[in-house]
Amino acid sequence: QVQLVESGGGLVQPGGSLRLSCVASGSIFSINVMGWYRQAPGKERELVADISSSGITTYADSVKGRFTISRDNAKNTVYLQMNSLKPEDTAVYYCNAKRITTTMTYDYWGRGTQVTVSS
Repeated sequence: QVQLVESGGGLVQPGGSLRLSCVASGSIFSINVMGWYRQAPGKERELVADISSSGITTYADSVKGRFTISRDNAKNTVYLQMNSLKPEDTAVYYCNAKRITTTMTYDYWGRGTQVTVSS
């Protein structure tokens, strides 16, 4: 099992910045990919960004150039630096960890942290 705890959400004005953190514990040796998803009211959960154990990153088109994902393996932590925030970035942001085997992908989720972008 993998436990994920997010922090860093809050209220920010448009154009502002926030940094989310997610600390992993438990069977962290089994994690292949860590990432961030978000879910706005009335919408489906969507991928924001993820990063593999080798450092390969993926970003949603809507956040490219504004958000940066990184990981500190020594601290078992993944970060999401969010700059130039827009009201449409408002959502609950969830940390995700994936354990990928030859037959299945196991997903682990944090409880989420609220990000609100508003003036």
